[in-house]
Amino acid sequence: MSHRIIIFYISLIFFQLSFSQNESNYIIHSHNDYLQNTPFWTAFSSGSRSIEIDVFFKDNELFVCHTLDEIVKDRTVETLYLKPLENALHLSSNKFNEFYLMFDIKSEATSTLKNLIKLLKEYRSIIQNKNIKIVISGNRPNVNQYVDYPDYIYFDNQNINETFTNEVLSKVALTSVDFKSYSVWNGKGRLTHEDEKRVKAVIAKAKVLQKPFRFWGTPDSKTAWKLFTDMGVDFINTDMPFECHAYLKTLSSRTYTSKVFSEVYKPSFKKDGSESSIKNVILMIGDGNGLSQISSAVLANSGGLTVTQLKHIGLIKTQSADDFVTDSAAAGTALATGEKTNNRAIGVDVNGNAIKNITEVLGTKGFLTGCITTDKMTGATPSAFYAHQKDRDYSSAIAQELLESKLSLFIGGGANDFESVKLDAKFELHSDLNTFNSDTNKKVGVFISKEKPLSVLAGRGNLLAEATKKSLAYFKHQQKPFFIMIESAQIDSFGHENNAAGVISETIDFDRAITEAIKFAEENEDTLVIVTADHETSGFSMPNGDVANHTIEGDFSTHDHTGVMVPVFAYGARSLNFTGVYENNQVFHKILEVLDVD
Repeated sequence: MSHRIIIFYISLIFFQLSFSQNESNYIIHSHNDYLQNTPFWTAFSSGSRSIEIDVFFKDNELFVCHTLDEIVKDRTVETLYLKPLENALHLSSNKFNEFYLMFDIKSEATSTLKNLIKLLKEYRSIIQNKNIKIVISGNRPNVNQYVDYPDYIYFDNQNINETFTNEVLSKVALTSVDFKSYSVWNGKGRLTHEDEKRVKAVIAKAKVLQKPFRFWGTPDSKTAWKLFTDMGVDFINTDMPFECHAYLKTLSSRTYTSKVFSEVYKPSFKKDGSESSIKNVILMIGDGNGLSQISSAVLANSGGLTVTQLKHIGLIKTQSADDFVTDSAAAGTALATGEKTNNRAIGVDVNGNAIKNITEVLGTKGFLTGCITTDKMTGATPSAFYAHQKDRDYSSAIAQELLESKLSLFIGGGANDFESVKLDAKFELHSDLNTFNSDTNKKVGVFISKEKPLSVLAGRGNLLAEATKKSLAYFKHQQKPFFIMIESAQIDSFGHENNAAGVISETIDFDRAITEAIKFAEENEDTLVIVTADHETSGFSMPNGDVANHTIEGDFSTHDHTGVMVPVFAYGARSLNFTGVYENNQVFHKILEVLDVD
């Protein structure tokens, strides 16, 4: 099969996905399309619904080029555009949505247009298709002559001050003006306020004609594409149709206006950073929660979170023993045991030997220990704090180890994973957080779901904060020192899905749990709170947003984890120990140090 035929069939697939299923209020216009490596096919398969064709008439032939010096024998209107489009129409089983062939005439208008019409008559499948608009731009005949041309010929209006009779207006397909006449903006940052007013004014004036609007000579960047669609520009000019389509197609799904909020708590800092002794440690892990995720939640939450009130901040490096990018199992094991290990390993070293985790170490020193997660209890992060397996997917063995663990309390999902484990022999089990009495002295287990717990967006509510508050009350009632790990697991899940709404809502929800921990530490000054992440997920970034409206545009560089450092926040006595830059396994050793435990 030839290279061109392969491209053609790929194009049809993209066409069917992009055009037949997804109507949008903008049209991607492939500017100077003939400069693409494969003219027509690149724009067509990318999702463009308008193609600009620069035309010179010379030696009785319609060449596609910008200047006479660029004429190449075989690069004609017919070979590059009409034949491919005719084939696409013939073989496509789907009807075209509105599609524009814009001929930008560079030679003398009347003779060029006459010969273009002559050629078009040979392609009846194109000129008789009501969804294909043939638009003449560049050099055009006099406005009053528009009505003299065939019904399938339309024109590009390039004078917003032009007035038309209704008959002539019916021949106008769109209005196009030069962006540089209104702004010198280069597509980076934002328009000045003065330029923004001018640009909005010309769009409004042009749309009085009730025709689509296009700027030419525009900057070609994601920021520009978004700005123009937000302003109501109908044709988005681009030399990068694939990139433009991919960006705009996902823009609405990557833009989130938060409906979840965390009431910011400002602590007193009375004991913060002091050298006073510590009895209790609350380790809070936002799975996949990097600096950009935190920043997005800050800005969506009116510019602040409880966690960003904290003063003692560090950074940890997250690489595993065998890879540049860690997974949650190796990262959780490093935090829980103080030893880096291979990806997928739970609580074992690089040779597969079990390593004591912090709940086991402290459990033999008179500490109560607990684990809360919005994941299954057999998830990689929680299981690193009680289990020892060579692979994170050994769920049955991991579940059995919960029964043998040092944990005094657990709250999480995945009850179905424990159907064959007699947890009630050790734990007072609950299927509802509300039935858990924090005044009990028994070991307690709460399954908040049979499978993976709901997300905040799906209706989980304030469960993580409530579980945190109730668990801390449980430990305080027993009047013993304690360690608890609290995980917000689904920041990571939504990062893998490249779901900005999920990332932001889960990060704000995590802050509600952090607030409960900080409040507890305020009332119980022998408590240290540590907030960190096991790794960053998705290469998340925030190219745009609106703090006043709680709106964030998120973007992603990957569906997987990344190797960037993640922050550590600490509050309470001995919090200074957690500042600086260090490896993730050092968190374990720092906790034992502040607790004065060997």
